[in-house]
Amino acid sequence: MWGLEPVLAAVTRSPPISLGRMTIVYNLVVVTHLLGLAAIIGGYAVSRPDVSPVMLWGARAQILTGLILVALAEGIDSLGKDLNMTKIVIKLVIAVIVAGLAEVAHADARRGKQIAWMGDAAGGLAIVNVCVAVLWT
Repeated sequence: MWGLEPVLAAVTRSPPISLGRMTIVYNLVVVTHLLGLAAIIGGYAVSRPDVSPVMLWGARAQILTGLILVALAEGIDSLGKDLNMTKIVIKLVIAVIVAGLAEVAHADARRGKQIAWMGDAAGGLAIVNVCVAVLWT
């Protein structure tokens, strides 16, 4: 067959490329973390200065998925993650402030008392958190 037998034999003997199950789980949590980020910043861009429920749930998702990512990275050596705990603590503090501002602003808006700066502060701090994540190396 045109002299391709050795090549075909080598290809069929090679082991399949596989990601570990925990790598797949970790990557799925990263995707949900990024979706939470998109919900916060997208919700901020669309509903500014109000805090939409999308923004509120995105802030909640960011905290939850961020904590899960840190737990997975710290607990599973095969992932090969080397975490900078100072960066993680700063990101967590910012995320809690974003979620707190979003919760208070959303609750106040439901009662008819709108505080515009809280929505802006939550959206702006979410963008700061992205900058910390990307630019701090």
